[in-house]
Amino acid sequence: MSEIRHKRLLRLLAQPTAPFRETHVTAHIAATFERRGVPFFEDPAGNLVVGAGSAAAYRRLLRARDGEPLRLFIAHMDHPGFHGARWLAPNRLAVRWHGGSPVRHLAGTRMRLVTDEGIVGNGRLQRPRIREGGWAIDTAEIRLDVPLDPQPRATSIYGGFDFRAPVWESRGRIYCPAADDLIGVHAIVETALTLWRGGRDSAAPFLGLLTRAEEVGFVGAVAHLELGWLQQRRRSVLAISLEASRGLPGAEIGKGPVVRLGDRRTVFDPSMLEALSQIARRSLPQRHQRRVMDGGSCEATAMTAWGVPAAGISVPLGNYHNQGLDGGDDFRASGGPAPEFVSRHDVEALVKLCAALARPGPSWSEPWAEQRARLRKNLVRSGKLLS
Repeated sequence: MSEIRHKRLLRLLAQPTAPFRETHVTAHIAATFERRGVPFFEDPAGNLVVGAGSAAAYRRLLRARDGEPLRLFIAHMDHPGFHGARWLAPNRLAVRWHGGSPVRHLAGTRMRLVTDEGIVGNGRLQRPRIREGGWAIDTAEIRLDVPLDPQPRATSIYGGFDFRAPVWESRGRIYCPAADDLIGVHAIVETALTLWRGGRDSAAPFLGLLTRAEEVGFVGAVAHLELGWLQQRRRSVLAISLEASRGLPGAEIGKGPVVRLGDRRTVFDPSMLEALSQIARRSLPQRHQRRVMDGGSCEATAMTAWGVPAAGISVPLGNYHNQGLDGGDDFRASGGPAPEFVSRHDVEALVKLCAALARPGPSWSEPWAEQRARLRKNLVRSGKLLS
């Protein structure tokens, strides 16, 4: 990873975010693209579409008659977190949680308070109430270290867990509150910057979709699909979900990105997976993995449900949804709050794989050609035994 790319990664991972409150991530990416001449626009739901400068340009790309399928890379800009609900006192804020979370050892946990203007304070979590089903926080209070002056509207505040720093590195790992899914966002941003290097237009069959509120049911992706633009396509579109997903046996941190064969909800498009696997074997020999990543679900499921062929790539993730499952820095108790972490090696490999996937090539139009050739050799070698 170049030093410039490395710095961009750390700056992105330091941006605060929560479902429906992706303002800082969106503004950071928009400023980067504007400086580098990468076309993008916001759809009506506030998702960022990368690789087209307007809705009209996006629809033209989808309707163009071209034998080369468009690769639509998807990642989400949010991460589980809280929204302020009301002030209980100058130093006590009632909050509601959105998305998954740890459910143990919560009382007294350090929290970061943010508005769209920036980080405004810190506090400690009090009185957490767990959702029915026991999978996440529902409501809680935050006791502020220092009352805010002036005091913003309670509903303008959001945030999440606070650790030793917004982002740091240790022993080849990158730690932060929200690797899921700012790592996927980083891969799309870097792919676009490479394709539009020097501000030149790119002819690569690439689009990016950076979505909102994935953590509460793919809300941003579904809003985009409901616009109907993808359903009006004339050329083939292949959706590739990029995620940081809970590490599992066979999908281990430090052993490379994972060609995601499916998620908790469904398996993915077999022809896409064959093309993905071929390109991964060529571009990352011995540095990638393959697995059904059923620790959670991803936006490839939403694309599949709306009739868009889809598959996925995951970077194995430690301490999924800030649950202390895998140890590491700032880990204090099993199941309690902890920073997420990924391998820097895996992130580098993901960006390399995305660049390879964005290049035109025969794997996409004839993904099974190599397999058919191998099977025909079997027929030639042993077919006489059929008689």
